[in-house]
Amino acid sequence: MGMNMVSKGVQNDMDFLQTDFPDMDVIGISGNFCSDKKPAVNWIEGRGKSVVCEAIIKGDVVRKVLKTSVESLVELNMLKNLTGSAMAGALGGFNAHASNIVTAIYIATGQDPAQNVESSRCIRMMEPVNDGKDIHVSVTMPSIEVGTVGGRTQLASQSACLNLLGVKGASKEVAGANSRMLATIVAGAVLAGEVSLMSALAAGQLVKSHITYNRSCKDVSKLSS
Repeated sequence: MGMNMVSKGVQNDMDFLQTDFPDMDVIGISGNFCSDKKPAVNWIEGRGKSVVCEAIIKGDVVRKVLKTSVESLVELNMLKNLTGSAMAGALGGFNAHASNIVTAIYIATGQDPAQNVESSRCIRMMEPVNDGKDIHVSVTMPSIEVGTVGGRTQLASQSACLNLLGVKGASKEVAGANSRMLATIVAGAVLAGEVSLMSALAAGQLVKSHITYNRSCKDVSKLSS
């Protein structure tokens, strides 16, 4: 996503200045004003790619597939993602679990997992449309930090994942197009994940699903070492 490239450039600048100002004391190449891996100013001004993803879900789909209602989802979003997050003093965490999706995609595609801190900053909105029959959902993510060249993107598994998504390497047509597309894929996946979890919560199925589909149903206390 370019962080190391900037660091190399700054290092060269500092070396150049050091020759003209030998008394200059370089404490460190980073003064933390970049707020890398910290939400901070990234929520206000953005960092990396800023993406808004939205969709309108028909009321029939909400009832038959998501097993809940438009009214329940809108109310839950307001009380949980907006009011609840505000009461908790959240900074950019006005969502259900954006960081889960961001971290999973980052590991799979060779991004820096630690940058999920600012990349998962997300505000989730839900509102009834079409006379309350359908629901409009959206996620706004102002600082998705991704890249498709260099670093871990060159590892075999991560490179294969980028290839499956059609964003491996640098775009030959438009500079930066692949990284921008990867950012939109991240936002789209977050939107889908948010709809899924919010629906499970509204329908009272979250804990039941965890119990039913738990990876291990064995009583580990009874297993021999």
